[in-house]
Order: sequence, then C-alpha cells, then structure tokens
Amino acid sequence: MRCAQSTAAALGYELVDVERAARGLLRVTIDRLPGRAYPGDAGPAGDGSERGSITVEDCEAVTRQLQYALEVEGVDYARLEVSSPGLDRPLRSASDFQRFEGAMVALTLKEPFEGRKAWKGVLGRAAEGWTLTFEEARSSRQLSFALDEVRDARLVPVLDFKGRRGSGGTAGPRAAADADGGQDR
Repeated sequence: MRCAQSTAAALGYELVDVERAARGLLRVTIDRLPGRAYPGDAGPAGDGSERGSITVEDCEAVTRQLQYALEVEGVDYARLEVSSPGLDRPLRSASDFQRFEGAMVALTLKEPFEGRKAWKGVLGRAAEGWTLTFEEARSSRQLSFALDEVRDARLVPVLDFKGRRGSGGTAGPRAAADADGGQDR
C-alpha cells in the first residue's frame, strides 16, 4: 500500500508490513530506522527507547498521519492498527538481512536441506548470499543460502530478565547460536 509506505517514510520509520484482516482491520507494522534519533530517545534509562524499540508514541504519530492519508486516498477500512514488528521481527528484504547481520535468526527454507527446512543460528554474509552459523554435535557448522531459497525468516527473541543495567553481560540480538543447531523440540 503506497500511502502507508510514504507516510511511514516521511515520519522516519520503516514500513515492515501491511495486512488486511477480518472485519475491515487494516494492520500496519512499523520499525525504527537504525542510527536515527526519535522523540523521547533521551528518556529515562530502561524505557525501551534507548534500544531503538517502537514506542506507543511512535505508533500514535504514524496512526494520526496515516488516517489522513488513507482518507485522501479513499482506502476503505473499518479499523486501523499500527504496531511494532515484535521481538520475532520478520526479515523480508535484503536490507533486513543486512541490518540484522550477526543476529540470531530462525529461518524456514522452501526446499529441505539435509532432511529439514527449519534452521536457527547466527546470520552472516557470504561472498554470494548469506550464511547461518550454528552448533551441532559439539562443532560449529554453516548453512549457506540465497534469499530466494527462504520461505520465512525471523529474529529469534532474546530475553534478558537480569539486564537493563547496560553492563557488558546483557544478551542482545547478536547472541551466539544455541547448541541444538536450530532443531525444535
């Protein structure tokens, strides 16, 4: 939807997804752009803004502008929902993969490789394509893939209930691959 894209971009956000759901719901998912300052970023530590997370204020600002744009464009909808992509943010474009290089990612291939489609590991770049590095049988392995081989890719949520102190030991999106090599149990 072009007006959602242009509205998000004009306000300094990335449009992650637009979805039409049942009963006239129009769901728009936005994310902050890395390296850009946003209103409220200088807030008190621990409010989420220092990590670049979407805030309620971000969603409100996009909602207000998008309501006007949708009316001008004559887009039919009953309810508008603007939200963040969540902890398990989808990776859809090459720029998403570049932005989250080094992060823990779960991906599903279109065709099985070594008997499975689901893989989980640390995203990396290869000379021609991408890699996923994971631990399997006490050794590190690497899966190479091209974006057109991927059905679905998402960040793996990394929760740190101890952390918010800002010390060096807190977990983040660049955590190491888990020991099971991405196999779901």
